[in-house]
Amino acid sequence: MTTLQAEATMDRPGDPCTIVIFGASGDLTKRKLLPALYNLRSHALLPRDFAVVGVGRQPLEQNAFRAQMGEQMKQFAPRTSDPKIWADFEPRLYYTSGEFGDPATYERISGLLTEANQRHHTGGNVLFYLATPPTFFAEVARQLATSGLSREEAGHWRRVIIEKPFGRDLDSALALNRELRAVLKETQLYRIDHYLGKETVQNIMVFRFANGLLEPVWNRRYVDHVQLTVAESIGVEGRGGYYDQSGVLRDMIQNHMFQLLALVAMEPPSSLGAEAVRNEKVKVLDAIRPFAEEEVLQNAVRGQYGDGFQGNAKVPAYRAERKVSQTSKTETYAALKLGVENWRWAGVPFYLRSGKRLPTRRTEIVIQFRRPPLMLFRHAGVSEIEPNRLIIEVQPNEGIRIEMKAKVPGPAIKLANVGLKFDYKDFGEAAEATGYERLLYDCMTGDSTLFHRADMVEAAWRIATPVLDVWASLPARDFPNYSAGTWGPSAAEQLIARNGHRWMTDGVSG
Repeated sequence: MTTLQAEATMDRPGDPCTIVIFGASGDLTKRKLLPALYNLRSHALLPRDFAVVGVGRQPLEQNAFRAQMGEQMKQFAPRTSDPKIWADFEPRLYYTSGEFGDPATYERISGLLTEANQRHHTGGNVLFYLATPPTFFAEVARQLATSGLSREEAGHWRRVIIEKPFGRDLDSALALNRELRAVLKETQLYRIDHYLGKETVQNIMVFRFANGLLEPVWNRRYVDHVQLTVAESIGVEGRGGYYDQSGVLRDMIQNHMFQLLALVAMEPPSSLGAEAVRNEKVKVLDAIRPFAEEEVLQNAVRGQYGDGFQGNAKVPAYRAERKVSQTSKTETYAALKLGVENWRWAGVPFYLRSGKRLPTRRTEIVIQFRRPPLMLFRHAGVSEIEPNRLIIEVQPNEGIRIEMKAKVPGPAIKLANVGLKFDYKDFGEAAEATGYERLLYDCMTGDSTLFHRADMVEAAWRIATPVLDVWASLPARDFPNYSAGTWGPSAAEQLIARNGHRWMTDGVSG
């Protein structure tokens, strides 16, 4: 089933199944996964016959686990908890503890799966969610195969979800893919990217391919350049130990932003089937030529925030954050200029930027079109016409707007920007969600459209790894090089200005 077909048939619940969550005592489970499953249940999209088995390294009695999850649901559920729904949900929760590399752990999981199937009629279908550090991905996959838990037989399915990061560079990504595919079929693997669960991201294909107005101008002849921004106002928020080993290029750009770029630049797929869509996304990433060493210095900028002000609040520098080295060379900001070297996009720059401690939290895609070829309004005192822009706002406000020119009412010719805007609120207030509902539902129905395929992961790392290699061999000497609460280092402005362009800031260019 395709994503759009799923939208039309979402009155049908997912397939009966047991969801096994490795790392069930962690933040992801209590903040995202259990609330998302609860939301699916409240919308009648979770199968009537389901169970959840939590697996953690922390010893915990089953009743204590259920009570703990109940308390955390009150804290983290996006909507007010309905006692009736929770009363049905709670007895379907199971828990076992053990080391992820210990075969005895998987024997206990097998026993709980049998019990869940007998009690809740889950049909032998199992969804394994690896909410663990990535160092455990290959080990858990091997143990699932050795124990027979990942074996698909008698018409039931077994699927495995892994969270990013999918490797740290090209070599580690290739190694991880080899290890996973040695014990699992690619059709069993669901590499999850919660960004692709956002409504506006899912709407990009509909917006492009269901409107005959746009596709004829969606190419190098009419598009001047494309900007993708993922701005975060927060710092590392207690994740300093992880983030100092990662940085924004690994954490945000290599996965989330490259996927957004692929959706914007892809060719129309032959169908809305998962493989047809993912094939076109891979072609986009393959068309981005990796940088040579000298090109990294020209087309990639990195930054790290110092202390500053977020609104009226004084905030510390990155190096003063908890669990961050006082001499850290990790980038908290990055900007890239990429080119998609194919017939549609040759010569069109794609600018990507992402950073922490920027002035606002905003994710948006800006398609800037070429200026009109003739200046007809010079006599009216207009020396330059701002180009038309199509702006896709992903967060915090989901919507799409087009900036056009119109005449201001009156006897003189005066031009003004006119915004043609669609806001998701026009459909009515959307139910609060975690962003994982759509993706978990798709896993339960076998729709892999919104998930990374092995070759997509590898293609993305081929682009990012040369940049990381140069940055590792030439550590930054000027960190910190932007103040918290500003739009990043001045080198990022210079990067885009070399082509006569300016970053969109607060909805305007400049």
